[in-house]
Amino acid sequence: MSTDVATATAASARQPAVPHWAKLVVIWGLLITAPFWLPLVGGYTALAGRVLVFGLAAMGLNLLLGFTGVLSFGHAAYFGLGAYGAGLTLRYLVHSTPLAMIAGTLLGGLAGTLFGLLIVRRRGVYFAMCTIAFGQLWYYLAYSWNDFTGGFDGLRDFHREPIGFGPLTLDITAGPQFYYFLLAVFAIAVGLLGLLVRSPFGHTLRAIRENERRARFLAIPVERQIWLSFSISCFVTALAGTLYALLNNFADPLALHYSLSGYFVVMCVMGGMRTFWGPLLGATVFVVLQDYISSMTVNWMSFVGTIFILVVLFFPRGLLGLRRQRGEK
Repeated sequence: MSTDVATATAASARQPAVPHWAKLVVIWGLLITAPFWLPLVGGYTALAGRVLVFGLAAMGLNLLLGFTGVLSFGHAAYFGLGAYGAGLTLRYLVHSTPLAMIAGTLLGGLAGTLFGLLIVRRRGVYFAMCTIAFGQLWYYLAYSWNDFTGGFDGLRDFHREPIGFGPLTLDITAGPQFYYFLLAVFAIAVGLLGLLVRSPFGHTLRAIRENERRARFLAIPVERQIWLSFSISCFVTALAGTLYALLNNFADPLALHYSLSGYFVVMCVMGGMRTFWGPLLGATVFVVLQDYISSMTVNWMSFVGTIFILVVLFFPRGLLGLRRQRGEK
């Protein structure tokens, strides 16, 4: 009897203290009501929009980093290509927000898909260095092509347009309306990502992450799965880039720079790269700290870097991975 009681007690201890649906209610409740409670704590709606944009980009990277176990330091390339694709479409081709988003997402996603075919057999530092090199090619192209991309000053003279649904028009030019548009796009993308990581495909990615050699013995096509993960990750990050361009009505070469890729990695690691919602928490901490500290000093990255080091030292699984780590002890 005592053995049964001990077994039941251990099993109950392993169960999550907070139900999954309760966590979702809290997350989405905070996101939906952000325009109402954020000004009460000194924030503003555009800050919440930046959290959604960078959170989506980090969650896209995390599909590759956290769930597949492959490190990329060049995802800013696809983020920036998405931003430039949307901006160039609005400026030169057609004044349509949906078409601009589609064009930017396709530009960044297809560039990542084709590039992934070239490096899918590389591993470790070689894979990471290749992604940095590819990203810097696009950065210097945008930096030097002044007549088309605006050069270092960035791409200007475009703005997000209202979206028409037959006789109805959704005006997203104002801040609150655009935030809820961002939230709707974020919800659709995150919902699809959630279905993906819980699918058989998502389980094969975890198998590759844990033991690539064993995955090969199980007849999992490792290179193809990594390439698909890389491609989907690039599409999601490019979608976030289009939202970044619409949020700022601006696209600049720094959106393509490898330093932004490093920020995405920091967001994933800080929040918990083996958790689904960790990158969103990491993006929230990073963006809020950047906004608050940069208003007081230009050396804001020193403070963010110190916090990142403390998180890595004391919470190696990230902020969301802390509870799971305690449950294993």
